This record gives sequence, structure tokens and C-alpha cells, in this order.
Amino acid sequence: MRGRAASLRAGLGWKALAAVAVSGALAVSGCGGNSSDKGKNDKSKVEVFSWWTGPGEADGLNAMKADFEKKNPGTQFINAAIAGGSGTQAQAVLASRLQNRKPPDSFQGHAGAELLDYIKQGQIEPLDSFYDQNNLKSVYPQQLLDQISYQGHIYSVPVNIHRSNMLWYNPAILKDAGITDAPKSVAEFITDLKAVKSKTKKVPLALGAQWTADHLLESVLLGDLGTDGYNALWKPGADWGSAAVTKALTDYAEIIKYTTTEAASTDWQGAAKDVVDGKAAFNIMGDWAYGYFTGPSPNGLGKKDGTDFKYAPSPGTDGTYLWLSDSFTLPKGAPHREGALAWLKEASSKEGQDLFNPKKGSVPARKDADKALYTGYLEYAFAQWNNPSTKLAGSFWHGVNANKRWHNDIDTTVGLFLQNKDVAKLQSGLVSAAKNDAQ
Repeated sequence: MRGRAASLRAGLGWKALAAVAVSGALAVSGCGGNSSDKGKNDKSKVEVFSWWTGPGEADGLNAMKADFEKKNPGTQFINAAIAGGSGTQAQAVLASRLQNRKPPDSFQGHAGAELLDYIKQGQIEPLDSFYDQNNLKSVYPQQLLDQISYQGHIYSVPVNIHRSNMLWYNPAILKDAGITDAPKSVAEFITDLKAVKSKTKKVPLALGAQWTADHLLESVLLGDLGTDGYNALWKPGADWGSAAVTKALTDYAEIIKYTTTEAASTDWQGAAKDVVDGKAAFNIMGDWAYGYFTGPSPNGLGKKDGTDFKYAPSPGTDGTYLWLSDSFTLPKGAPHREGALAWLKEASSKEGQDLFNPKKGSVPARKDADKALYTGYLEYAFAQWNNPSTKLAGSFWHGVNANKRWHNDIDTTVGLFLQNKDVAKLQSGLVSAAKNDAQ
């Protein structure tokens, strides 16, 4: 993992973001943990805000909560999680709370450009002193520290690493369709989708709520453009109007033809479940799906890897880790600041991450995790993430390389496309979003 920091930063554009002039709202950033006296020494409780309510992730949060309560017997843990895939609903509620100066004690955010808005508005504290006091800089990969830093200060505590570009598929349906292996390219994927539809009458590609269409888009862009081409899209002056992007968007439009018609009413769990239940052949979703598939009931499905489902990198992306990281922050003016710091200590600990990640379906952000705990898909993911030859690309949908405004404008553009199916309008919208929002 070391030695890849330069390529990671180049692909994400975070270093460029760091050069943006910031107003006086960032005056707090130099101190590494100053706050108002209100709640400064209060450890009586901690309100932790997240969107971890689904199967696997909820189990992982509960495991960390139990460990936190054991280590902090006098602190009441308040789980303020709000349901909704990818945090769309939770982030809207959070924005309102922060605007009204009623922050939770700590909130979940995706490491990377997603946090820039909070930083620029002076809504979260830097955590330099916290990292120093807990000797964290030596246990986190340097490129991850670079990614969560802004103007030399660290602003979040990563709990995990997820891979966005994963293809989950039902081997029995593929066999019935005459497909012998997972598709290796976007072109092969389209051919396989057609075969599933014509030969099995099953749903070729399960899709959920609109955000899962955004999620699908990033994998198709990566699959057609390659790692360098995809990463270039997030740099200043990127050409979203190129012929290569047109080809990728045309493929995306073709793939969308083979998705479920009732997608808008279903979140990612329902779409993923269709694959292991034998209703759909494919689903492109992050590796949190693994925890859902294999976890025990009532939150998990108790399915068997290799029998009920198989996995592969999304078509055309083998060798590239389209990554994201869940992290926690320290809001400025946290009501129970000492409780928040205790929670951040749990989230950053080896024990906490090893309790959380096997259930969540992710690998730890720390370098010293217990490898024996990561089996099946997670053993594969662990090896891929730590392989120095693996290329890195940041998930735009999950906050790594698109700020909130850009993220929202892409979502609006995709939403319109799902209604009109017009590739030219889709590309024009993406060009405008990049021009207006890239920093």
C-alpha cells in the first residue's frame, strides 16, 4: 500500500482541492482540537450519527458499540443512525442539524472530498492532536492519511475500506444462459445481459433506488475508460465531452435496458437479494453486499459463497480498486466532546475495526488488523487492497473525489436520464456538472 500515495492523490484531485483559498471559517483548523467550553469535558454520553442501519453494517456497529460500552462503562451510547442506502437521507438530516448548530457528537462521512464542505464551513475539528496522542499515524497507510488531510490537518478517523466495483452474480442463472464465467469487459457484460434475458427470462441486472444507478455509472466509466481515463475525469479541465466518454455512456444506456423496472422503490438490499434468491443474474454493488449475503438472520441472508452467489470485479475493472472509506468526525461544538473522543478512539482501534469489518463486509483501514478474521471474499479483498500492483481509483458516488455539489448535480443528471434515456442529454449534463462544480 505504501508508495501509491502519489497516484492516489493524482487520481482524486484532493491535492488540488487543498490549494483552494478558504475563508476565516477555517480559523479553527490550526489548533487540532480546540472547541468551546460547552461539553468540552462531558463524557456522560455520546450521540453517534451514521447511516448504518442495514444488515451487516448494523451488526458491525452493534459490535463496536458493545466494545465501546465495555471500555467506557460510564458513557451512554446513543445510536442516531438513519436508514437509507449510501447515506442520502442521513446526510440531509445532518445538514439541517449542523446548520441549526445542533451537531451530534460524532458523525459518519466518506473520507475524501465529501468532507470538504464541512471543513470549509468550520463544522468539524481537525484531529491532529488525537492522532498524535493515540499513535495513529503509524498504523494507518500514508496514502489514506494524505486523503483525509486538508492543508496539513487530519479531519476524520477511517474505520474501513470498501470496494465499489464488485459484480455479484448467480452461478445457476449464468449456467442456464450458457455463460461459463463472469464477464471480463463491458462489451462481454452487455452480451451476457442479452443472453440472460433471451434464455432464462430472469432479470439480467438487479438495480435499486436511484443512487444505485449512480453507483453503476462509476463502474461502467471505469470499465470503459480504464483507470487513468477514469481518474482524469476528476482533474481540473477534464474532458467529459470526449468520444471515449460518449462510448461509455452509450454502453451505460444499453446496460440500463436490462435492469429491473421496479427499481425506484427498492434499496440496494432488495436488488442484491434478488441475485441470491435466483430472481436476477447480476448486481453491481459495493462489497458491503458480502456481509449481507453471508451474515446470519435476521439481519443477514445466511447464503453460501460459491453456491448461492459468486463475485468478480465489475466488467473491465480487474486490477483496479474503486475504493471508499467510512470515517467519523469530531463536530465543532460537540455537546459531549469527551464522549466523542472516546468514540473516535474506539473507531480507530484495532479491536473496534476487527469487530466491525468482518460483519460489515469491508477490510480495516489499519495496517495491523488480524488477517485471520478476514475469510472468503474478505480474504480476497484484503489481499487486493494490500497488493502494491493494484491500481487505485476513487468512488465519486461515495465521496472520494467529488464534492457534495458535484455529487448532487451528477445525481440530478442521472435521474433525468433514467426518465428520458437520452445519452446526449446525459453527457451534456455531466459536462455542465464538471464545469460548474469541479474545484
